[in-house]
Formats: sequence, structure tokens, C-alpha cells
Amino acid sequence: MIELGIDSFASTNKEFEEHASKSNSQIMAELIERVVAAEKAGLDRFGIGEHHREEFLDSSPALILSAAASKTKKIKLSSAVTVLSTADPVRVYQNYATLDLISNGRAEIIVGRGSFSEAFPLFGYNLNEYDAIFKEKLELLLEINQNKTITWTGKYRPALTKQNIYPKPVKKQLPIWLGVGGTPESFIRAGTLGMPLMIAIIGGHTHRFRPYIDLYKEAGQKAGHSIEKLKVGIHALGYVGEDSEQTKNEFFPGYQKIFTKIGKERGWGETTRDHFNSQVSEKGALLVGSPEEVAQKIRIHSEALGGISCLNFQMNVAGLPHEKLLESIELIGKKVKPILTLN
Repeated sequence: MIELGIDSFASTNKEFEEHASKSNSQIMAELIERVVAAEKAGLDRFGIGEHHREEFLDSSPALILSAAASKTKKIKLSSAVTVLSTADPVRVYQNYATLDLISNGRAEIIVGRGSFSEAFPLFGYNLNEYDAIFKEKLELLLEINQNKTITWTGKYRPALTKQNIYPKPVKKQLPIWLGVGGTPESFIRAGTLGMPLMIAIIGGHTHRFRPYIDLYKEAGQKAGHSIEKLKVGIHALGYVGEDSEQTKNEFFPGYQKIFTKIGKERGWGETTRDHFNSQVSEKGALLVGSPEEVAQKIRIHSEALGGISCLNFQMNVAGLPHEKLLESIELIGKKVKPILTLN
């Protein structure tokens, strides 16, 4: 069984005419509505990212998830991802333990270093110490999650001496995933720590990550973790509609606009239709098309990567209307998921 879910960065999409007149309160209300819709459609999980930029409303994902928890009963609620490098692990644990209580045991955390750097100057951290900060904070978060009383000393946070951290979650431990991009060191780290792995695959060919997953599982087993514990999930850009070509034509204009903008920030060229077409091909990373087409592509991706346990669709990167996103969520739950279940 592959769990299916939705991820959102709470994008305002104000550069699109459809969203320009909406207040941020309305955009947030629509996001909560999509979480509710995902549960009604039978999806397994919903994740909220973390950014500190004008075009996103997800600087406090645990608060958004808590609001969603009050309107849902079954769906798992997760960060996607928590930018741990610039956060206090104690507060991260407390926030998600509280969410776990509110949601009656549905909280999860995906921790990572984030794809943008604005949080470092905002919270007073040195970007040049990017990896060292993350490594230390991850170790502390895992220790808090695994032990009742903490004695700890590090470089980037005041020491803790025989300190208990409250509240405690419903579950004995919060599920904590490691969110990674494309560096082999991150995969090896996740395996050594025995953490489930969430891979952000937003471009290229999905199968290129297989060698890294092999490194992850090899490192995990070498560290004494069972293969059942070493779960792999995918965060992928996607959008599902009844008609394949119409769905791709709806998704492309907004996708092109957003990724051309990001490309200018990061030194890429303009995103073209040819590039998009390569990404929606059988081996490409984008999951855009009809339910049957997307379900088949998920199976192909899973087989190429040696089996995945969950896949989260990130579909609000193209400025699509709220109503279209609701329709897509329903199709993923009512059509894509049953196809995967039956096959």
C-alpha cells in the first residue's frame, strides 16, 4: 500500500489574476478547506511547508495544522518540511506534541534544511554553518523524542541538564521523517539514524534517486536498523484531471511562470513547454495527467526506487483556482488511490 497525500506551501499566488483580489484570510480558509476535502476523499496525509517569504503564509505550519486538526478526524497532519536549522528543537517538539494531542495522535514531522535561505538572517544564523547547525539540532530533536529526561550540550543552543520536555504526545514517540534533496550525505545520515526518508523530487527523472536510496538502506542496515523501518516517501509536483491533455494545459502556464521566476533567482533559464513535456513523460518527475496515467506513473516510480511507502502531491505551484485543486484532490482520492490499491 502506498499512502497518498497533499503538501501545500500556503502560496498566496497573488501574481495570478485568479488570486490577486483574495485576502490572506480567505487564502488560509481555502487551504483548510482543502485539508478537509483531502480527508473526505480518503487521502492519508496532508503536509504544510515552512517559508518566511511574502508569497507564502506557512511561517507557522503547526498552527495551520492545528486549525485543520479541529476540522478533521483521520488524516495524518505533517510539516513539509520543518526548517530545523533555524528552529529550536525543544519548541519544534512541543509544537508537534501539542498538535498530536489536538489531533488525537495524527501529528508527524518532516525535518529538513529547506530550499530557501531567508530564515537564516531572520533568526540570526550563519548560512555558512548550514550543515553543522542542522546536524546538531537534528540530534537534539531525536533525543528529546526518544527520552524523557534530557542532558545535552551543543554549540547552537543553551545546554539542557536533567530537563523534562512537555507536553508529551499521544504516541510514545512522534514520527519524524528526514526530508532530503539530492545529496548522498543526507541519505546516508537518514539511514544511519534509522529515520524514514522523504525525498523532494521536483524535476529531472525520478529513477536517478535509486543509487541514493540504496545508500540509505545500506547505511541503515549497517547501523542495525530493520529494512521495514527504512521507509521511503516522495514529495512530487502533481495535478490530476479527467482529461490528460487538458490537465497538462491547465497546469503548464502557472508552472512556467513560477519556475521561471525561481529560475531567475537561482540562475536557471526560462522554463519551456519542451522542458515541461519531458517532465510529464513516463520517467519525468511531474505527476500531471489523468487518474489512470498518474497511477501508472506512481507505480513506475515506486518500482524504479525499490518501493515507496507514501507519495505527497504538491499542486499549488501553478496558481490554479481553488475549485480546480478541490477537484484534483477528489480525483486523487476517488480514482488514483483505488487504482493503486487494486494493482
